Amino acid sequence: MKKFIPSHYDIQGLAFGIVMTSLGVVFLKACGLVTGQLAGLSVLLSIVSPLGFSFWFFVINLPFYYLSWRKKGAGFTVRTMVAVIGISMLTPYLASIIEFQELPPLIAAVLAGCCSGVGLIALFRHKASAGGIGILAIYLQERFDMRAGWVQMSLDALIFIAASFVLTPASLLYSCIGALVMNMLIAWNFRLPSKE
Repeated sequence: MKKFIPSHYDIQGLAFGIVMTSLGVVFLKACGLVTGQLAGLSVLLSIVSPLGFSFWFFVINLPFYYLSWRKKGAGFTVRTMVAVIGISMLTPYLASIIEFQELPPLIAAVLAGCCSGVGLIALFRHKASAGGIGILAIYLQERFDMRAGWVQMSLDALIFIAASFVLTPASLLYSCIGALVMNMLIAWNFRLPSKE
């Protein structure tokens, strides 16, 4: 039962990760940009469909919980579900109360990359993820000593190929810059031991 109850140290880390990751998505959506991982795919789907980011982010993450439960255990899975629900709920709220008088796309991309990068690092360090590709990246890092940031960057390339059919070339370029910032921050600043 203890593994389901995070310490106050983990609670503050998860809360910080949820807030920063949500803020990163707000920067992206404000300029019509996307990012990598399932958050980026969810933003992309919210652009081309009438359903919002929160719906897509929650639904797309569902199949990855099985992998998380099998490979990372119940505690990691529950904390990840809390993070996904938190991001799904907080992102539209922040978007509704934050207004930008002027936000150049390049600045939005860099700020989104920084916010999401530190948010994901916080989630990873407190034994959680933002779901989806993050779960897979953490598993591969622990099992095969592959850097989570490099894994995510490789998988993000597929999302940006899809985004190239929807975004303008300029928006795609700015989106790639934001994803590069995020993944480089993770690759340079986060590493778990191969075994817990």
